Amino acid sequence: MSKEIFVAFATQKGGIGKTTLTVLVASYLHYVKGYNVAIVDCDAPQNSIADIRAREIKVIDESDYFKALACNHFRRIKKKAYPVIASNAVDALDDADKMMKEESVKPDIVFFDLPGTLKSEGVVMTLSQMDYIFAPISADRLVVESSLQFATLFNENLITTGVAKTKGLYLLWTMVDGREKSELYDIYEQIINEMNIPVLKTRLPDSKRFRRDLSEERKAIFRSTVFPTDSSLLKGSNIKELAEEICKIIKE
Repeated sequence: MSKEIFVAFATQKGGIGKTTLTVLVASYLHYVKGYNVAIVDCDAPQNSIADIRAREIKVIDESDYFKALACNHFRRIKKKAYPVIASNAVDALDDADKMMKEESVKPDIVFFDLPGTLKSEGVVMTLSQMDYIFAPISADRLVVESSLQFATLFNENLITTGVAKTKGLYLLWTMVDGREKSELYDIYEQIINEMNIPVLKTRLPDSKRFRRDLSEERKAIFRSTVFPTDSSLLKGSNIKELAEEICKIIKE
């Protein structure tokens, strides 16, 4: 890639998993696919991803097992952990620019983790500078309505007018319950298609593994900013498929 690409998982509804998706996709692309990645954590004041990174470093420092695992991991991939920059929605773009000037290895993809409401100061402005936006949705009427409203308003007011530099905004089904009837998703997608909003083919299941962070009590790793997802846990999560689909879109 000749120029870094800005990507965000964005939504108007909290609790839909955008922070988790940011970590999982970033880690897969950086540690498995070989891209150079960075994360700008703009979700102040909690800055959840920066907090995850700090807790992981603490666990590694205090554990001989994870210390050895980290040494072997970075020796094998011949690169460092990707940078995680704590910021806020107002300063995110400036902090990203500063980070890219300071990093010896320039990132191919920069992920921005933003607050879960467009009303927060700076969110719309920062979103308008994303190359690609992926909006997680679940099969809940309120979530779907909110997401469609967000996508429609963003497309009409920012993308089509040329205010935003965004090349594409895509919806992404997440928290998919295997017991739900597939017809429900077909009905929703028919409505979404009529509104000309693209939906990713990959659907992510509803699984407790998505909340599983690095821990001394558990050796198998799922959500981590330092390590790739354990292959046994990756299977069935559809994270690999999601990352590959996103790669295909942003490389076009």
